[in-house]
Amino acid sequence: MLPPSKRDFVSLTLSESGSYTNSKQWRRQSCWRKWKQLSRLQRSLILFTLMLLLVCGIATSPTLIGHWRDGVVGENVYDGKQPFVVNLKNEYKSILPEPPSEKKDYHRRGPPVLQNRLQTKTNVSGLLGVENQGPDLKNENKGSEEGKPIISWRGAVIEEEQASDTDTKDTEIQDETASLALAESRLEAVREAFRHAWKGYKNFAWGHDELKPVSKSYGEWFGLGLTLIDALDTMWILDLKEEFAEAREWVARELSFDKNVDVNLFESTIRILGGLLSTYHLTGDSMFLEKAKDIGYRLMPAFNTASKIPYSDVNIGKGTAHSPQWTSDSTVAEVTSIQLEFRELSRLTGDPKYKLAVMEVMKQVHKLDGKQDGLVPMFINTNNGLFTHQGIYTLGARADSYYEYLLKQWIQGGKAENELLDDYLLAVEGVKKNLLKKSTPSGLTFVGELSHGHFSPKMDHLVCFLPGTLALGAHYGLPADHMELAKQLMETCYQMYTQMETGLSPEIAHFNMHEGSIQDVDVKIADRHNLLRPETVESLFYMYRFTKDKKYQQWGWEILQNFNKYTRVPTGGYTSINNVRDPANPSTRDKMESFFLGETLKYFYLLFSNDPNLISLDKYIFNTEAHPLPIWPQAE
Repeated sequence: MLPPSKRDFVSLTLSESGSYTNSKQWRRQSCWRKWKQLSRLQRSLILFTLMLLLVCGIATSPTLIGHWRDGVVGENVYDGKQPFVVNLKNEYKSILPEPPSEKKDYHRRGPPVLQNRLQTKTNVSGLLGVENQGPDLKNENKGSEEGKPIISWRGAVIEEEQASDTDTKDTEIQDETASLALAESRLEAVREAFRHAWKGYKNFAWGHDELKPVSKSYGEWFGLGLTLIDALDTMWILDLKEEFAEAREWVARELSFDKNVDVNLFESTIRILGGLLSTYHLTGDSMFLEKAKDIGYRLMPAFNTASKIPYSDVNIGKGTAHSPQWTSDSTVAEVTSIQLEFRELSRLTGDPKYKLAVMEVMKQVHKLDGKQDGLVPMFINTNNGLFTHQGIYTLGARADSYYEYLLKQWIQGGKAENELLDDYLLAVEGVKKNLLKKSTPSGLTFVGELSHGHFSPKMDHLVCFLPGTLALGAHYGLPADHMELAKQLMETCYQMYTQMETGLSPEIAHFNMHEGSIQDVDVKIADRHNLLRPETVESLFYMYRFTKDKKYQQWGWEILQNFNKYTRVPTGGYTSINNVRDPANPSTRDKMESFFLGETLKYFYLLFSNDPNLISLDKYIFNTEAHPLPIWPQAE
């Protein structure tokens, strides 16, 4: 029989209450007795085994931690919808944030979502119960983003709204960089187009009015270097210093208005006087102002009429003026679209005669009979000062810029001349009431014409100035529905391009209004030409400047590409074409109008620029030939 001290069973005494005794002291004594019962060899082997396991555990702990993260935590797959919960040995739960949007490296172990979190500089291993990251994890984090951690702690909770800050900023920076690169590439494309056009003018038409790029020759209208003067401020805005310097040299040395030549009052005012005044303001070069004073003074004989309505033609050498040989009428647009320039000339010279002459015209037109809801006829007689050919109303040729200059004079003068504003607002309502219709099948809003009560769905490309003018008015506080109408008409003007086979607009479009029509726009054979006109690009510029909607830039880019595709002449210059509906044979007209450099390319450049201070529309007003003139100081 074994002695009592060697018993191998445990005696338990239960109390009457059903409880039992299991004290720590008893357990420690029992374990010690068992340990003492082992032989010395057994105790040595156990101690050696424990030491070996401890050494192996210390050596392999980083690997075990990595596998534990990949296995245990990686099993909690994030579904992208709700924050998921990681159960860490039932000790606590931690809510992880929605992953930031970034490019994922799928070569790393574990789910991509988890990898995004492990790549932060926050000590994630602290969450996992480890004091410091092991060397393997540190190596993985070498490619992680420097800077502030994207995880923010409040206890065991990570703020979701903070998690994507860094990645959002990175995305914004990338988007901004891409946007700047795109804008600069488009701006450079416009500069290149200008250089190409200038190359043709310089080589084949230097000092003359217009380039004939196909025949490599020139056309003369007034013999005053129209293209060169029209392009002066464009070169300055495009920062084409070399081209500007050579053009300035020609103006200083060669340009003379002491010539026995008849010029058109309207065309010479908007192109030459406007171009010189604008270049003076942009450069501060007084030479341009002196030239502007010279031509302005020589144009004044046109106003020597009994009615105060100016003649259309002036001989700037002889100081005489007259109507065209075939009529005693002037067009309403011509006599009411010279005001911005002459008003500015009076301000600069201190001589009121220029402003008084042109404002007398506006007073006469304001009180004339023959209007319909603010819409004016196309002709006015210089002898009696009355409208002629009454009953025909259009926003196209011969009337268009009358409406444009009503608004722009009001803006130029500091919004103080309410008579001008009243006439403009009345005219816009007249357009809505009498000329605005919808096409079939797309429902495009267009501006037609009214002839003795009969509506015609005819719309000149010239009418595409209207979206920009309406947007400008809305910018200066006119009714918000003007901007809504501007957006609708802008879409229509774009469709006049995109529905043509060449992607270029015809000079005149007719809109379908009949049920069953399959195309909104029809073009008569005689109207299929394109003259490189600026009006649509002009309005795209205004619309982008005021809305920041990049679709307007994209539309303009498409148009520029089509100009390059169908009108660019390899030896230099761009040409008008005869048929926008025949991409295989658009047929050149062999003429590059001065306004292509003075207006079209200038508006392309301003459209593609993201700088609102590049000719700020709060400081400058554009004349109808795209020459910026300052808004008078009292408007500030």
